[in-house]
Amino acid sequence: MPLELDPDAPDFSGLIRAGATVLWGQANAEPVTLSRALMAQRHDFQRLRVMLGIAGSDTCRPEHADAVDFFAYCGAGSNRAMADAGVLDIMPIHYSEMASLLHSGKLHIDVLMLQLSPPDERGRHSLSLANEYLVAALQHASVVIGEINAQAPWTHGERTLSLADLDAVIYTDCSPLTSANAGIRPVDTDIARHIATLVEDGSTLQTGIGAIPDAVLSALTDHHHLGVHSGSIGDSTMRLMQQGVIDNSRKTRDVGVSVGGILMGSQALHQFADHNPLIQLRSTAYTHNAHVLASLDRLVAINSAVEVDLTGQINSESASGSYLGAVGGALDFIRGAHHSRGGLPIIALPSCAGSRSRIVARLSGPVTIPRSDAGLIVTEHGVADLRGLTIKQRVRRMLDIASPQHRSELEQAWSTHGVAGQ
Repeated sequence: MPLELDPDAPDFSGLIRAGATVLWGQANAEPVTLSRALMAQRHDFQRLRVMLGIAGSDTCRPEHADAVDFFAYCGAGSNRAMADAGVLDIMPIHYSEMASLLHSGKLHIDVLMLQLSPPDERGRHSLSLANEYLVAALQHASVVIGEINAQAPWTHGERTLSLADLDAVIYTDCSPLTSANAGIRPVDTDIARHIATLVEDGSTLQTGIGAIPDAVLSALTDHHHLGVHSGSIGDSTMRLMQQGVIDNSRKTRDVGVSVGGILMGSQALHQFADHNPLIQLRSTAYTHNAHVLASLDRLVAINSAVEVDLTGQINSESASGSYLGAVGGALDFIRGAHHSRGGLPIIALPSCAGSRSRIVARLSGPVTIPRSDAGLIVTEHGVADLRGLTIKQRVRRMLDIASPQHRSELEQAWSTHGVAGQ
């Protein structure tokens, strides 16, 4: 039986060695009691290393870098403050690589902290709100500590755990973290309308996180027999499932089931997913697998970006000197949609951020998605389908979807510098 920790004052001294690397579930899957207790005890372990995913809480703050080395695959959520403070090291990796890096030991995790559901009738605990890279980490972590939360939903996934799989356990009864819906602006609605006209009935959807993906899902209420295979599942997906728009009946695999890696939404979403066989959470080795994605007919991958240049190069990582995005899974899904029969690889973004154009002559940050992988770029001004086009043809299409107030400036910049740098 695992060591049972005091929920009011868990003591990690016999479980975590000095210099250990610790990982826990990201976003709503964070085992908050455990993670916050670790930060409170951080000085007891010399220097720890902590790997972060999307940070949905303020558990880890810049001042904690006095005893902890933080690294992450993304700058999302409260990670941005850490990155801006210079105390967050970024791993620029594709999400599809997470499992293989863990299996190979190139990404080594000593201690894994999990939020788990109460047991089912067979005594098995689910990973609750996330499977994704936690499934691979479970196979290799030296120490596994479970926070069994009475309010965490029991979900169908790749792994279940018994108490014998845990080195230590803590019992809690608190609401898991939730993710607020991003506020949908008129510009997001305009973009969503363009995308909705492209989506055929029977398509399988992958959506990123944020206002535009939520707006797109809200614009699909008149569609039929849609499916879901995505990194995350949120409230907008839940509503379409409840309305019968998403029934997964025409998927070419996982028929009848919405597949995702993590649940990111409200308490209502958690309740909807509880013991619901129509939602299956899977590991990144499956959700982002190139062969799996290519096998899904009419895969519509909808992701956002910070900026796109006139040739189709995409920056999804940094803006104005701040690291706020990720390499993440966008390219995995974009490539999957390219290889899907009838697939649509879509990058969607407003044409402007304030007075600044997000369609640019030259990127201000890294090339997250190369122009060789560009598909359809969508702004509120229309759709630029770049597939099969030359550089000059792409520039023309991209200018057409840029903000009218910036088009002449972009055209001038391209004519001055673009030919040599194309």
